[in-house]
Amino acid sequence: MQNSNPLIVQSDKTLLLDIHAPHADECRDALIPFAELERSPEHLHTYRLTPLSLWNAASAGFTARDTITVLEKYSRFDVPQSVSTWIFETAERFGKLRLIPSNDESYLHLATDSERVYKELCANTALQKLLIIGNAQTNALDAGNARACANAYAHQFSFFIKLTDRGTVKQELLKSGWPVKDEVPLVDGEELEITLRKTTGAGVPLVVRDYQTRAALSLVGNKGAGTGFGTIVLPCGAGKTIVGMKIMELLKTSTLIVTTNITAVHQWIAELLDKTNLTKEQIAEYTGKEKTIASVTVATYQILTWRPEKDGPYPHFSLFRKRPWGLIIYDEVHMLPAPIFRVVAELQAVRRVGLTATLVREDGCEGYVFSLVGPKRYDVPWKELEKSGWIATAQCIEVRIDLSSKAELDYAVAAPRKKHRIASENPVKDKIVKEIVSRFPDDKILVIGQYITQLENLAKMLNAPIITGKTPVAERDKMYADFRSGSIHVLIVSKVANFAIDLPDASLAIQVSGTFGSRQEEAQRLGRILRPKERMSRFFTLITRGTVEEDFGTNRQKFLAEQGYSYRIIRYRDEHDFDELPQAQEMFP
Repeated sequence: MQNSNPLIVQSDKTLLLDIHAPHADECRDALIPFAELERSPEHLHTYRLTPLSLWNAASAGFTARDTITVLEKYSRFDVPQSVSTWIFETAERFGKLRLIPSNDESYLHLATDSERVYKELCANTALQKLLIIGNAQTNALDAGNARACANAYAHQFSFFIKLTDRGTVKQELLKSGWPVKDEVPLVDGEELEITLRKTTGAGVPLVVRDYQTRAALSLVGNKGAGTGFGTIVLPCGAGKTIVGMKIMELLKTSTLIVTTNITAVHQWIAELLDKTNLTKEQIAEYTGKEKTIASVTVATYQILTWRPEKDGPYPHFSLFRKRPWGLIIYDEVHMLPAPIFRVVAELQAVRRVGLTATLVREDGCEGYVFSLVGPKRYDVPWKELEKSGWIATAQCIEVRIDLSSKAELDYAVAAPRKKHRIASENPVKDKIVKEIVSRFPDDKILVIGQYITQLENLAKMLNAPIITGKTPVAERDKMYADFRSGSIHVLIVSKVANFAIDLPDASLAIQVSGTFGSRQEEAQRLGRILRPKERMSRFFTLITRGTVEEDFGTNRQKFLAEQGYSYRIIRYRDEHDFDELPQAQEMFP
């Protein structure tokens, strides 16, 4: 027992981190590969060990013994023996089931050395239509191939599955608590000679950072069985696009890139032209505006999930089969729409990577990303990159304000969703936004919100341009360009700017309203201001005190708390409450 250690490991598989204890920051970083943050109040942060968190760790080579070593190193008391046993038993489930080739190209083997696991799967009603056993496999395959496969894997218990069911089986098995280690080699797509430039189009040396190279190699591996699919988690501003292009260079194959909006499509295309040897003729855009296909094609999730009738087919799903793609990049993979999971389940023979700042999904579908796109292959603590100077130093400030007496009465009798809107559109927020903007005249400021009426009022008050979902793409791109050049000092943006928008000089964000308790949104919005720069970045969140906004705000901050960010709370009375905040130049003399 080490009484000064920061961690308390409890028998219910929760971990309590005393953030004031010695080595608390070091411990927090060590927990990230295998534990999930649940609560982050002022003194004790609560993490939980889950099967999915352990399987993600195992797939990245972080063993059960590694996990227990971390717990024993930082634990204030002895690690409960029941927890250690559960970690070993849960982690070793990854690899108990292996997906391996069959002699018949239309089928695969699902193999295990455990008779108990085999019998459990035989009794699983959800899998009975997917797993071919006994006489069914002989009927499905010709006798020669069936005998050959049986001889090859005589030491194992195995099933046959149809090649087309590969993703669906993995998905169902994960639901049953059995993650599959997929060892079936992936097909090579159409060859494409792609290399990263030594200097960008602007003549600036292109340096791929060490962690970007490690991230790319973690996915590509030796190009053999069990490699070529997975998820890479890096903070906003850390250069996930560079990682994607490095993977393309390593694989040298025709690539489909799917991202969140048309602006992100244009940014990908601009980056590819600026930093690789690809020509304009080799890159195509597939969006609602333009539908062309080339060796590298960049599409939006929106166009792929569009369909003319509510219950009809998705006509643009055919894009996934229009070329022999060798790689599919799912940008902002945590946003992957549910219909796309259906396609991803079918495309298990194609190399694929998900890029994201956080695997958090409010719909609980992290397991789908794990089983269909691939497990987490690379992750790095945000604060580690901040210390190295690869992302900006950031200060998070929560400003708590009161409702007027009349608004308090309206709030008291409102329905739940209406309560959220009343709190979010608190008119006092307009005044505070104006004060913050005037206080930091040298910053490039983003004002971000959920409700369009609120944002339009702020745009008029600040005489600032506004971008919403209805803003034409050409206008959006011009406003983003003007913001980058400095001709626009303040930009008002709706949630369309949450993802995949490159505004490298943005140094201050004011969040006036958000999507209920979305943790991923909080992380993405902070990410808008994390590009490395000389000055400190600031992230203001305006919260109406004593309302549902406080509860939602606490949930939103969970992921950032896990990464080491703390929120400075200001109880707003007047403009002098901001006097205690240091000016940016004071942080970087």
